[in-house]
Amino acid sequence: MRRLFPVTDQTPAPTPAPPPAPTPEDREWSLDELAEAYAYPDPAPGEPRPWLRANMVSTLDGAAQHDGRSQPISTATDMRIFGTLRGLADVVVVGAETVRQEGYRPARARAEFTGRREAAGQGPAPAIAVVTASLDLDLSLPLFTSPLVPTLVLTGAAAAPDRVAAAEKAGARVVIAGDGMGVDPARAVAALAELGHTRLLTEGGPRMLGQFVAAGVLDELCLTVSPMLTAGDAQRIAGGPSIPVPQRFALVSLLEEGGFLFGRYRRS
Repeated sequence: MRRLFPVTDQTPAPTPAPPPAPTPEDREWSLDELAEAYAYPDPAPGEPRPWLRANMVSTLDGAAQHDGRSQPISTATDMRIFGTLRGLADVVVVGAETVRQEGYRPARARAEFTGRREAAGQGPAPAIAVVTASLDLDLSLPLFTSPLVPTLVLTGAAAAPDRVAAAEKAGARVVIAGDGMGVDPARAVAALAELGHTRLLTEGGPRMLGQFVAAGVLDELCLTVSPMLTAGDAQRIAGGPSIPVPQRFALVSLLEEGGFLFGRYRRS
């Protein structure tokens, strides 16, 4: 069963595009419909501020992964939304551990999004930005050897010079976003904005998302709730120390298909 539950938005601008009108249950949501439903807010006049959204999946009992990967708890529609969010983004921000576990590849250009990206002044595909303190990366991966646009590596000012040099030699662009070994989340967002990337998407992992939440820089969460139970000790979608006061997010829209819920939440 395919259902869409639009949520009336009572919060101030910027307001994301409304979800598409309900469609017959015997066809998939088109990519155009999903792109309208998940459009980034219109930039404010003057200097556009970055908008950071996260896209994550969780089981009913809170697991963000099964056997270390998110794919087993996902579904085809979840992957279509995953592709749509990438198709709208300037840059995809991901932690080094997720790159290793999920076998990350470069984002590809998709004909379905060419017109939208050209109209928004975007390149053919989003860049991938890897957040890493150690720069312990397999630089022979296609993510570094054959991206459509150069992969970015976000690290701290105290990163090992030889590893920085190796990443740059492999074709990556190293961006300093912290004073020590690690990356400061707020500085990472600001550094990407300075490069012209204001439509930001993070796909995890949980530890990095927790850092964005703790820093107060996450604007939006796109969350798939999978109708599965895994038990075990899998990570939640966000990890790390708890924050002093829970942050409140408002539900913007909710799509249901086959028991999977696809929610979109925005910071209140």
